[in-house]
Amino acid sequence: MKKIIAMLLTAAISVSLIACGSSTSTGSSDAKDTAAAEETASAEGAESDALADGKLIVGTNAEFPPFEYLGDNGEPDGFDMALIKAIGEKLGVEVEIQNMEFGSLITSIGSKIDVAIAGMTVTDERKNAVDFSDSYYEAVQYVILPADSAIAAKEDLLGKNLGCQLGTTGEYLIDDLIAEDGTTQKKSYNKAVDAVNDLLNGRLDCVIIDRNPAMVFQSNYPDQLKLTDGAVYGFEPEQYAIAMPKGDTVLTEKVNAALAEIKADGTFDKLVEQYIQN
Repeated sequence: MKKIIAMLLTAAISVSLIACGSSTSTGSSDAKDTAAAEETASAEGAESDALADGKLIVGTNAEFPPFEYLGDNGEPDGFDMALIKAIGEKLGVEVEIQNMEFGSLITSIGSKIDVAIAGMTVTDERKNAVDFSDSYYEAVQYVILPADSAIAAKEDLLGKNLGCQLGTTGEYLIDDLIAEDGTTQKKSYNKAVDAVNDLLNGRLDCVIIDRNPAMVFQSNYPDQLKLTDGAVYGFEPEQYAIAMPKGDTVLTEKVNAALAEIKADGTFDKLVEQYIQN
């Protein structure tokens, strides 16, 4: 009888231990699931959002009028500067502008600056490094020439000394011309105005640059310089956009929404009239 009772007790204890073990295992699993969920939520919350601190640090190259240039107070001004400040106002953040070389803008995004706006053309190469906002301006390339130049077609550019601003579409176009004819020479400048000065001094045959800054430079030297539309040389239109950190969908969506609002409420058209059509 005692043996039977002992066996029954042993069985009861075993069942109890199994039940306890099962309960403990389930509790541990729940804890792990909760921790995993919290970790996932934390990771989602930590998604890079340059707006979190209430300030948007913007990089530009103030050598590209009328989109960006140094104003009378020595601070960056122009269409792009006014546009990004209007976007900042829509987003409720302070906008801080940092002026730097154009070639450094892409590599500085996500470290020194949050975004870049500098008459920057959307290209496949740049899209490998950064994300872009919706386009805010369609641009075309122009060729600045001496007033007495005989250059009138793409073939006339081959074998000539061509100037451009470093890292711009003009440089890419000249590289294409060099690929066609190895005798074509390229000289790149950190500042577009330096390229124009070399053109005025006879050290270049032309400068390839976007239409609006080309018009500004030519208007400063109407008797010495002339312009031709890049379409004559087969240059295609391009799109300007704001460059942002790769993968920061939160920032991209918010900037695009603000840009859409600015276009819808008439602010964008007012800025175009003030800076570009003035």
